[in-house]
Amino acid sequence: MNDASWGTPSRAGQWGSADRHTPFPAGPVREAAVAAQTRPMPIVPDAGGDQEDRDQGAAHLGGPLFRDERDGRDHRDDRDRGEPDIRPHEPAAPQAPKAGKKSAGRDLRAAIGVGLGLGAVIVASLFVYKPVFLGVIVIAVVVGLWELTSRLAERKGIKAPLVPLAIGGAAMIVAGYADGAEGAWVAMALTALAVLIWRMTEPPDDYLKDVTAGIFAAFYVPFLATFVALMLAAADGAWRVLTFLILTVVSDTGAYAVGWRFGKRKLAPRISPGKTREGLIGAVLFAMAAGALCMRFLIDDGVWWQGLLLGLAVAVSATLGDLGESMIKRDLGIKDMGRLLPGHGGIMDRLDSLLPTAPVVWLLLVAFVGAG
Repeated sequence: MNDASWGTPSRAGQWGSADRHTPFPAGPVREAAVAAQTRPMPIVPDAGGDQEDRDQGAAHLGGPLFRDERDGRDHRDDRDRGEPDIRPHEPAAPQAPKAGKKSAGRDLRAAIGVGLGLGAVIVASLFVYKPVFLGVIVIAVVVGLWELTSRLAERKGIKAPLVPLAIGGAAMIVAGYADGAEGAWVAMALTALAVLIWRMTEPPDDYLKDVTAGIFAAFYVPFLATFVALMLAAADGAWRVLTFLILTVVSDTGAYAVGWRFGKRKLAPRISPGKTREGLIGAVLFAMAAGALCMRFLIDDGVWWQGLLLGLAVAVSATLGDLGESMIKRDLGIKDMGRLLPGHGGIMDRLDSLLPTAPVVWLLLVAFVGAG
């Protein structure tokens, strides 16, 4: 059989019945012919259109397959009947952010309420009975040490021993109030020794890292807080401590108010992006004004110009203290040291500017009006 006898077409131009059942010779030609006969008919998707739409011919493939093709019907009716809507959906245009006021980033109501409550407790204990205020300092120090050591353990795996730090920190506060600066230094030395010994009860891995962090925590929290106890021990100690608190709070408030309203130039963007140079100027101006008033009306033998210098020093030390703890928190990868105080964070988030300011105020008050 030659090639001309393969599948000869009938007179009607189609394959005859006999021809369709005639076996083809094996080979690539037979495979091509069989594939052509058995190719499935194209399936046209039914988009849920009416029968009239489907009978309009091959040019209309059962529904609006293309964006510009419309059949004049309301496709909401298709969705109401449960039929699918295959029209291509355009992505929603992004909405521009709504313009609004600047946000402080915290719950101001909670922050103000907690601040007023703490202020009431501090003032009441400060002027009613000094040892009660001394107890407030000890509680703040112990809680601050707990927050700091907990974050170091969680974020860095550093295990600074809390027990000797808490006991030694309380001893520093009491010794500073009772025996002055010498007692505070002795308590600090004994606390460092206790940290070294306490850590020896555990495996030697990371010993140097843990005890270094422990000694740093002892100096950073309780030792700096001891200068508040030193101020309290003076005859007019309550007024000295109140001046210290007022100036620090006013400095922070001035920095926040001026920076929030006028701040444009960043002060230390890699450490604390929210702080601005304008805010620092506000802190200096507010603190100097408050310092002049406090030295004139609260401190015995104080002079207004001494208050200007005191306010300037407080603004600088409070800002540096805030930046210092911001550096610690940025290294740890956290926003706040704790969540104990709603709207404020933790105790350490309130002590950040107070701790380094305490020795500055104590030293300048001693220089201006004596130890008392």
